[in-house]
Amino acid sequence: MNENRTKRNRLLAAQVIKGLKSRNMAGYFTETKEDALKKALELIPEGSSISWGGTTSAAEIGLKDAVCSGNYTVYNREAAPNPEEKRAAELAAYDCDYYLASANAITEDGIMVNIDGFANRVSAIAAGPRNVIMIVGINKIVKNIDAAMSRARNEAAPINAQRFNLSTPCSETGCCYDCKSPDCICCQILITRYSKIPERIKVILVNDSLGF
Repeated sequence: MNENRTKRNRLLAAQVIKGLKSRNMAGYFTETKEDALKKALELIPEGSSISWGGTTSAAEIGLKDAVCSGNYTVYNREAAPNPEEKRAAELAAYDCDYYLASANAITEDGIMVNIDGFANRVSAIAAGPRNVIMIVGINKIVKNIDAAMSRARNEAAPINAQRFNLSTPCSETGCCYDCKSPDCICCQILITRYSKIPERIKVILVNDSLGF
C-alpha cells in the first residue's frame, strides 16, 4: 500500500480507536491481515467457546479456519447438517465466550452500524456472548452516522443480496429502495454507540479492504 495512504489510515484509525474508547469499547489497529489474525488470537484464550454469524472479514483474515483447527469449542452453524442443528448452534452462540463479527460501517468517532436479515448476528452483537471481536477493514470507516447508514444500505446490502442470489430491488439496481421484499436483508438495523460492559466489544481495524 502507498506510504502516504498508510500514514493517513493510521491517523484515521487512531481517531476511531479514541472514539471507541470513549464509548467503553476497545480498539486496535493492525497493518496486515496476518497481524489482525495474530491480535485476534491473542485476545481469545485457548479453551474458549466461539461462534459467529455472517462475517466475511473474519474469514478473509483466516480467523474462522484458525479457531476451527485450534483448541476451542466452536459453535459453527455453517457446518450444521440440518436446520435443527443449525438453530442449536445459533442459540449456543448467545452463551459463548467470544463472538466473531464485523461492521457494515463504522464512523470516525466509533459508532458501528450493522444490518441483518434474520437478526442472529445483530442480536448477538447487542447482547449474550461475553465478548465480541469485530474485524473491520479500513474501507468500512465513514464520516458520520448518516454515511454509515448509507454505506450499510447502499453498498453492503446490495452486494450481499447479489452474493446470495436474492430477489430484491437492490440486487437488481445496486442501491437501496427501502423495500419490503420477502428476501429483504435489511430487516434489523443495529446502531452500536456505547457498551454497558467495559471492553466487551473489541474492534480490530485492519489496514486493508475487507468484507462488503
